[in-house]
Amino acid sequence: MTSSFKQEEMLVSQDWTFPVPIVYGPGRFSELGKICISEGITNPLIVTDRGSKGLPFIEKAQNFLSNEGLRSSLFSEISPNPRDDEISVGRDFFISGAHDTVIAIGGGSAMDGGKSICLTAYNDINLWDFEWEKPAPKIDGDRAFPKLITIPTTAGTGAETASTAMVTDTGKGMKFCICHPKLSPTVALLDPELTVNLPPDLTAWTGADAMIHAIEAYLVPGFHPLCDAMALEGLSLVAKNLPLVIKEPENLAARGGMLVGSCLAGIAFAKGLGFVHAISHMIGAEYDTQHGLTNAIVLPVILRFNLLNQDQKIKRMADAMGISESTEKSFISRIEQILDEIAIPKSLQDIGIPVSCAERIAEKALLDSAATTNPRKADVKEMQRLIENAITEARQ
Repeated sequence: MTSSFKQEEMLVSQDWTFPVPIVYGPGRFSELGKICISEGITNPLIVTDRGSKGLPFIEKAQNFLSNEGLRSSLFSEISPNPRDDEISVGRDFFISGAHDTVIAIGGGSAMDGGKSICLTAYNDINLWDFEWEKPAPKIDGDRAFPKLITIPTTAGTGAETASTAMVTDTGKGMKFCICHPKLSPTVALLDPELTVNLPPDLTAWTGADAMIHAIEAYLVPGFHPLCDAMALEGLSLVAKNLPLVIKEPENLAARGGMLVGSCLAGIAFAKGLGFVHAISHMIGAEYDTQHGLTNAIVLPVILRFNLLNQDQKIKRMADAMGISESTEKSFISRIEQILDEIAIPKSLQDIGIPVSCAERIAEKALLDSAATTNPRKADVKEMQRLIENAITEARQ
């Protein structure tokens, strides 16, 4: 069954407390200064990516803060795929400005950059000591990390409620997940008005990313009913609203549905992800491709690999998406139809990825943390074949 939410409910302001404090509703971005005052914040650092630094929401954020008598600075030296050297510069900028908070605003790269700066701001620990698969570094004191406010301006990353970040190791040419259990967003601010002016291609790419978060998280093996419920509701909202926001970009209720669906899918992938993300992370690290776009192209290839003997999960995902026939073929067909509707290229070679990289990317992808939770295992040769398929013809 599809989501029971009514479109008009997406226009109503809400405050939620799970898994972190979430402020939701159209127009609530204007509350940023008051939120900071209520949290005892005095000197925040706004962190965004290079592509967003000149966009109106940055000036608005600064005005909302100054209206409450708060000073702030802007750090925008973050790439679409954030790099470890950029995080080091951002940390120095945070310290030299005596800031007490990071406000991460923008898409996934801004979130990853902001969270990474938080991880290193109050300590001398090497960034890569926070890598996901390593023991969490011991952090002493009550102020382990700065306060963190997350404000997504795309409906796709789902990164606003978690402490995890993906960063490129420039020495290895690979992306790694970093985090710490003591870092958690102080407030996540979700305002669908911030996504209305997002260009159609970014709306499509980030929206596809949200859909993939839900699908991959749900397919991760193991008993986690909380994440599974979030994944299915997120999938329902995104499947319903993604084609709609492409056709009707100013439909605020649909934008709200996408933002909430993205948030739910982002919570769900605490359970893990899969080969789509493992491949996309490494392609992004080498070729600086847009993450959601890369994910969207790779998805059908990995679905054809992963959905073997997944009849029950296919049925529940099909029900969530309103697909009457719950077979592997019909489910993949509907996914590919959505990708066609939102103008996703049909192969990685369409965005400049050469077949010659397949073996190298396969070796790296199998080292990615997302690969460890994929529902099916693959060796390097199998992974290479999947990548080659994605490069030459991911879908017809």
